[in-house]
Amino acid sequence: MSTTASAKNGTWRNWGGNVAARPARQVEPASVDELAAAVRKAAEDGLKVKAVGTGHSFTSIAATDGVLIRPQLLTGIRDIDRNAMTVTVEAGTPLKRLNAALAREGLSLTNMGDIMEQTVSGATSTGTHGTGRESASIAAQIKALELVTADGSVLTCSEKGTEEERAVFAAARIGLGALGVVTAITFAVEPLFLLTAREEPMSFERVLAEFDQLWAENEHFEFYWFPHTGNTNTKRNNRSAGPEQPVGQLAGWFEDEFLSNGVFQVAQWVGRAAPATIPGIARVSSKALSARTYTDIPYKVFTSPRRVRFVEMEYAVPRAALTETLRELKAMIDRSDLRISFPVEVRTAPADDITLSTASGRDSAYIAVHMFRGTPYQAYFTAAERIFTAHEGRPHWGKVHTRDAEYFAEAYPRFGEFTALRDRLDPERLFQNDYLRRVLGA
Repeated sequence: MSTTASAKNGTWRNWGGNVAARPARQVEPASVDELAAAVRKAAEDGLKVKAVGTGHSFTSIAATDGVLIRPQLLTGIRDIDRNAMTVTVEAGTPLKRLNAALAREGLSLTNMGDIMEQTVSGATSTGTHGTGRESASIAAQIKALELVTADGSVLTCSEKGTEEERAVFAAARIGLGALGVVTAITFAVEPLFLLTAREEPMSFERVLAEFDQLWAENEHFEFYWFPHTGNTNTKRNNRSAGPEQPVGQLAGWFEDEFLSNGVFQVAQWVGRAAPATIPGIARVSSKALSARTYTDIPYKVFTSPRRVRFVEMEYAVPRAALTETLRELKAMIDRSDLRISFPVEVRTAPADDITLSTASGRDSAYIAVHMFRGTPYQAYFTAAERIFTAHEGRPHWGKVHTRDAEYFAEAYPRFGEFTALRDRLDPERLFQNDYLRRVLGA
């Protein structure tokens, strides 16, 4: 099964299967000039424009009935600058291809998310992140951006440009597709390094009691809590002098494919057919993965295959509010009739300076709730969202949420800065769609 979004019969669908669109036409430009021409032609024809990556967003952020730009021909590395320690890549490059290409060159990104199917522009434009005490989202590692704006011109921006270019750079790193179509991204890179991952089960109460210490003592700490149980699985990733000790092929297949994808998939099917079995399955699932330690290059530690399809909501709350927010989430599930078969994922990020980053201006903790694709998720997500928003939560731009521009104007101190820039770059709203109308206002 393809991990990318599908486009059968002219209908585009996202990876999660919860968003569909029928664009008037789909364009696959092979160069920046062709993309710019497609943008100008759309404007002449009175059609809106959206670019789409692999469809890993669960929101309709890329959906359009106008011109859908598919950047799969705009891929590959343009330039590696070993003096500046940067790499410039075409916007349609999948993260997994970038990670592998960088490793061959003895280079790596500093931090990354746990899925690497997305394109670099799709991942950064929606604020994709991993977990880190000091190292932030993928977008926070951007040094320069190239984008085609509404008039069809190519704009390059960085933190070193003119005042206007710096303003564009501050916003466009997580631009939601609202400011233009990103065509190339320059990332900061560093020499390839090793990470030692330590995965071990831990009780929910212990993780919350020791959370500040676990966060402070590890470069990258995250955990998964299994609803209906008091169990979590924790993961600590820290830099290592080596030697490499990757997960063995058989052990890797058993844990990552058989347990995390194969058996988990079957458990999801059973849970969807018979929700009453879910708490029992959760108790078994939460104890299935045993403790393990391994050392490998970053992308082989940070990322893991995701073959079980799901729908997801994720909110960033102030890091100091994490334990209280999680306790409320657990209490809500325990007293409800909800049957939750997917673990809750918890990660962190330091404050950054990107206008609409979920970590903009504040140290953040991320809480992600998931439901198996095809099961009703609204009741769970609505109840969870009520808790997250009570703690000044900011939803991930590419994951399910019901917030609007009025909410974001309160949640983001620099929201007006972003919308004012959008008014300058796209006054006619060429890049508008229903989602952007809701989250940014008309």
